[in-house]
Amino acid sequence: MARRSLIQEFTKGLWDEIPPFRFVLGLCPALACTTTVSDGFGMGLCLTFVVTGSNIFISLLRKVIPDEVRIACYIVIIATFVIIVELMTQAFFYSLYLSLGIFIPLIVVNCIVLGRAEAFASKNPVAPSIADGLGMGFGFTLSLTALALFREILGKGSLWHHFVMWEGFEPFAFLQKPPGAFIGLGLMLGIMNLFGGKKK
Repeated sequence: MARRSLIQEFTKGLWDEIPPFRFVLGLCPALACTTTVSDGFGMGLCLTFVVTGSNIFISLLRKVIPDEVRIACYIVIIATFVIIVELMTQAFFYSLYLSLGIFIPLIVVNCIVLGRAEAFASKNPVAPSIADGLGMGFGFTLSLTALALFREILGKGSLWHHFVMWEGFEPFAFLQKPPGAFIGLGLMLGIMNLFGGKKK
């Protein structure tokens, strides 16, 4: 029973509760970091690391943290993991670090991370909190990667910085601009609602 529960906690973030499309959360990085697949995928992995790590520590300390200062404590824990991921990308994935820029530090105030801390990790043991963090993080990564695929292929004619379209293809440069991100997001929200049904 426990094993099935962990699987359910993980898989809910991949479809039923996928953050940008079901709860419309984390839209800033979803719109700003999806001009290329490498940026979208990289941003998703950074957030996955932060949300999973912070879920673990918040779950471990949930009975120790006073209720009156819980949000401040959560932010300190989240900020610690953001600093770790920022230093790791700067050291090992420098081009990604330069490309994502300010959006890595802004993970500190990402409503997905703080929302999982408050709604789930602070009320559940470590194992379900890990499953929840990984599921939400991977769901967010899938969302950003899917949106980036649409924007990079049609907006630049490339995939992971390699040109993949036919000779003479004219890219829809509009999709590389902020309004194109909103249109891409809107189309994907429509597809999710069409095939998955609206979450009641």
